[in-house]
Amino acid sequence: MHVLITGANGFVGRALGARLLADGTLQGRRIERLSALDLDFGDAPSAQGVLRRHAGDLADPAWLTSVLAAWPVDVVFHLASIPGGSAEANYALARRVNLNATIDLLERGQAQAAAGGPAPVFVFASTIAVFGAMPPLVTDDALPRPAMTYGAQKLVGEILIDDFSRRGWIDGRSLRIPGVLARPPARTGQLSAFLSDIIRELAAGRPFTCPMSAEATTWASSLPNVVSNLLHAAAPSLPGLESRRTFTLPTSRFSMRQLVTAIGEVRGAAVHPLVTYQPEPHIEALFGSFGELRTDAALAAGFERDASLADLVRMALQGDASGV
Repeated sequence: MHVLITGANGFVGRALGARLLADGTLQGRRIERLSALDLDFGDAPSAQGVLRRHAGDLADPAWLTSVLAAWPVDVVFHLASIPGGSAEANYALARRVNLNATIDLLERGQAQAAAGGPAPVFVFASTIAVFGAMPPLVTDDALPRPAMTYGAQKLVGEILIDDFSRRGWIDGRSLRIPGVLARPPARTGQLSAFLSDIIRELAAGRPFTCPMSAEATTWASSLPNVVSNLLHAAAPSLPGLESRRTFTLPTSRFSMRQLVTAIGEVRGAAVHPLVTYQPEPHIEALFGSFGELRTDAALAAGFERDASLADLVRMALQGDASGV
């Protein structure tokens, strides 16, 4: 099996690659080659066993052609994106990566199928940002109304996944991923980075100023939970694909006060005195009014949420020290 990960040196991509290397198999098949694509891998060697690292611009068709000589590819995990605030600030770059590169990858799957090869399983990392302002209840039939360029471009990607799958060019599935915790401290353009920062800072006993009110509600999952759901999505006989290709992942809904309580429970100390709530209207409007979530289709397909909020915090604090 040949597995391809885009955005492989990102927060989720590193953890996914490490899990695939550790397992050595995916859906019961041995991984003979793992192609990891990203802008940069630092000083890491280009090849280690089954792993091949390719550093370059995913939106450059000539570069992509040069590194994908090893097609056919059996499974694609398309994680690369220009997220949230970065997409708002640089529309041209966001379009190149979020739209152009996605179309290019899909059309390479089309060409592979047309040449008599397998239609690759294509796992697309979408986002809950497709919903925009959250209604009081979000179900599988909730109408997407993206309020940011990032969400709009991901919604276009979902539609393309559906269309290419309908034509038999890929075997696609789109996962609407919530906030993933806890991201390392870095400037990634993620406006929701404070959700990771508050866990890390309070767990270390340091004070934190929260940009949302104590009763503001949001959704998030731990990194290990999201990685497990991505791997599950690659199942060739994923339940429910006959009726839908897009799944909103099950996740935890909580208030900021509840999150602080869970951090204190895991740390074994009172952390509420360390928190100052200073709501920023823009941040709270984007992330602080998430309603109830009912993901019947995803649950029926075998996707899972973290067992509890304390478990989410515990798993988030474990971090990812290996990666690809």
